[in-house]
Amino acid sequence: MRIKHSAARPLQLGVTLIELVVFIVVISIALVAVLAVYQQSIINSVDPIKRIRMLELAQAQMDRVIALRYDEATPSGGIPACNSVSGPVCNNTTEPDLDDVDDYNGFSDTPAVGYSRQVTVTNTTLDGAQAKEINVVVSSTDGESLTLTSYRVNF
Repeated sequence: MRIKHSAARPLQLGVTLIELVVFIVVISIALVAVLAVYQQSIINSVDPIKRIRMLELAQAQMDRVIALRYDEATPSGGIPACNSVSGPVCNNTTEPDLDDVDDYNGFSDTPAVGYSRQVTVTNTTLDGAQAKEINVVVSSTDGESLTLTSYRVNF
């Protein structure tokens, strides 16, 4: 069986060089776009782990500070509160014994490799009550930081 070809329409058995070059260019552009998205996801894949680590370090320090007495003069159990009608006078001294909230003002350490942690404590009032604002800032070596803020009330 013989196939007849007409002179008006020749038989095509492949692709032209122009079609091949256009195909390669289109595939290259699509591949560059896909690889750029993939590269960005790989670069940021460690960010959630780093943020969770920073949050754990900040929360651990915040728990230590919040668990302490409001002031040196605050009795065990916190009742009566210092500067209250029947309580002792608050003395707000900062001593290196770290036994009350004020003692942690200016505290800093390096809890893990690549992370630093600072604590600041400032006196404030909340709805007319004495309080201390506690800020714990954890920073990583790449400049990212996370801040936790809490208030310790004199009760």
